[in-house]
Amino acid sequence: MKIPNNIIQREHYLDKIIPFVGKNLIKVFTGQRRVGKSYFLFQLIYFLQQKGENSILYINKEDIAFSFIKNATDLHDYIIAKKSKKTKTYVFIDEIQDILNFEDALRSLLLYEDLDLYCTGSNANLLSSDIAGYLSGRYIETIIYSLDYSEFIQFHKLEDSSSTLELFLKYGGLPYLKNLDLTDEIVFEYLKNIYNTIVYRDIINRYKVRNTLFLEQLVLFLSGNTGSIFSSKKISDFLKSQKINIPTSQVQLYISYLVNAFLVHKVARYDIVGKRIFEIGEKYYFENLGIRNSIWGYRVEDKGKILENVIYNHLLYKGYKVNIGVLGANEIDFVCEKNGEKLYIQVALSLFETQTIEREFGNLLKIKDNYNKIVITLDTFNGNTYNGIETMDLKQFLLS
Repeated sequence: MKIPNNIIQREHYLDKIIPFVGKNLIKVFTGQRRVGKSYFLFQLIYFLQQKGENSILYINKEDIAFSFIKNATDLHDYIIAKKSKKTKTYVFIDEIQDILNFEDALRSLLLYEDLDLYCTGSNANLLSSDIAGYLSGRYIETIIYSLDYSEFIQFHKLEDSSSTLELFLKYGGLPYLKNLDLTDEIVFEYLKNIYNTIVYRDIINRYKVRNTLFLEQLVLFLSGNTGSIFSSKKISDFLKSQKINIPTSQVQLYISYLVNAFLVHKVARYDIVGKRIFEIGEKYYFENLGIRNSIWGYRVEDKGKILENVIYNHLLYKGYKVNIGVLGANEIDFVCEKNGEKLYIQVALSLFETQTIEREFGNLLKIKDNYNKIVITLDTFNGNTYNGIETMDLKQFLLS
């Protein structure tokens, strides 16, 4: 097959997957629409071709040429008919969730040791707990995120600077933006169309949503309140005050649709002392800040929310599991865990005021363990720590 000749390698993901190439495991890539899942498949195909592997089968369910593959049997029979009789065949299936009972085909195809399977999907429930059990752990799942700041610089061929960071915070990291002029009129029009595609194809059509007006109002609400602690009841009560009478159960359901489509991330609160997750009260951050800004606007009063959101996204990109920390009456912005280690992060727009310094550093000093603690700010500072706690400016953090 011929792959595009303008692909920029995303080494971050290639390094994760290459050790599993050729192994009898299904490699599953999930993530929001247009974050680059298809192009990542092309990168893997290019990697294989460079190694001399030419038996490659690519199926794209968004291509009308593959519209005849409607269910598990169609998928299974097509792959078996097309696979090489002499060597291993590498099978790439794009947007596999559009195939009915696809998991039946995957389980059967795993029986063939001369097949190596890769697939993408735009839904977080692509491999639900039921399907995961059905596949008996014979898969690995990787979430593809929007470009991080270092990738944004690479894709757009820019130098790291304050103006480049501002572009990143405003427009986000969808890869296709590298083909557009970075102006509000052009970028936000593109991003609004991506948002509409996600809402209508991945939510309204998939879940047969009837109350589309409420769904859009809910997204607007989350856009304006990014990073605020909410429960479904609080959202429901607010909407009632706006003459929109929606029960709490429906709010919870619609939020789950937004999360499953990777439009927003739901972040739970974690009791640092009791080491438990709170069942009520969570925060929501957008997978792509550009989409959020195209919906709500890029407003100066939202700078703190945007700062939190971009830090949260970077932590996900780096492989951390992230919660909101609760320490008595105090909040720790992010409690991050990876490989058995923790990292505590506080976020502040500026550290010019003594009260802010005492609050942000003081909350971290109350944590009685020795894991790393950082305060991230927009200020540039190269000096001493605050009682051992490091200060880091946003650009430094995003490029670390």
